[in-house]
Amino acid sequence: MEDLKQAIISYSSKDLEQRKNWYSPAAEAYNKARPRYPEDLIHQVAEIAQLSTNSKILEVGCGPATATIAFAQLGCSMICLEPNPDFFRLAQQNCQPYPNVEIENTSFEEWTLQTSKFDAVLAASSFHWISPKVGYPKAASALQQPGYLILLWNKELQPCYQVYQRLSKIYQLYAPSLDRYEDIETQEEILRGLGNMSIDSGQFKDLISGQVASEVTYNVDEYLMLLNTYSPYLKLAPHSKEALFTGLRHSIEDDFGGSLHLSYISAFHIAKKI
Repeated sequence: MEDLKQAIISYSSKDLEQRKNWYSPAAEAYNKARPRYPEDLIHQVAEIAQLSTNSKILEVGCGPATATIAFAQLGCSMICLEPNPDFFRLAQQNCQPYPNVEIENTSFEEWTLQTSKFDAVLAASSFHWISPKVGYPKAASALQQPGYLILLWNKELQPCYQVYQRLSKIYQLYAPSLDRYEDIETQEEILRGLGNMSIDSGQFKDLISGQVASEVTYNVDEYLMLLNTYSPYLKLAPHSKEALFTGLRHSIEDDFGGSLHLSYISAFHIAKKI
C-alpha cells in the first residue's frame, strides 16, 4: 500500500503543465492501442450507479474518450474534462456522434466547481494523476446526494509468464529498470488499494468493486505502439527505447510468429458520497 501511495504522489506531484502535456508524444498511439473497457464491466457499473438517460456525469481526464463513448451510448449527459490538447482534439473527434457529450480542455484542478450538480463523477485510469487532497473532496462537492464516484482501471496488458521470461532477457540488456512482471495477485492488491483510497478520503462510503478479465492478440507493431503509451516508456531515453524496441521486435517476430497473446484486468470501484 505504501508503494501505491508513493506512486500516486509521484504522478500527482508533477507540475500541472507537465501533466497536461505528458501524453502528447503518444496521444495518437494511445487512441489506437489502448484497450477499451469491456461491455460487461460498463453494464455492471451502470446498474450499480443507477445510471440512466437522465443521469449527469462529470468525467475527469477523459483522454481520447477511451471510456466516454460507452457512457454516452447509455444516453447520459456528460461534461468531460481533458487538459491535454492532443487528447482533447481526439476526444472531440471520437465523440462527434454524441451531442450529449461536452468536452472541455481544462484540468480538474482548474475547472470551476459546479456544486451538487452531477449524479456521478467518472474517472477512467486517470484519478491517480490528481492529488488525493484535491480529487476526492472536489469530486464529492460536485456530486448531488446521493451521488457516485466511479473509478475505472485497465491494468497493463501482459503476455503469459513464460513469454515474459523470454522477453526479459532483452529488457535486461537495454532497459533493466522496466523488467517487471505483475501476477494477478499483485494486480488485484494494487486495485484494492486504489479502491480503499476513496473510503480513506472520508468523502465516500459503501465501496463496491468488480473486475473483468480480458484476452487480446496484438501484432508486433500494435504491441510496441501500446508500450509507447505507458509512462515508464515515455520517460525512457530515446536511444535506449530504440534499442529495446528493436530487440523486442526481433524476438516477437522470430520466436512468437509476429504477435503476442495478452491478458489484462479491467476493474471498477464505485463509492457513494457521504
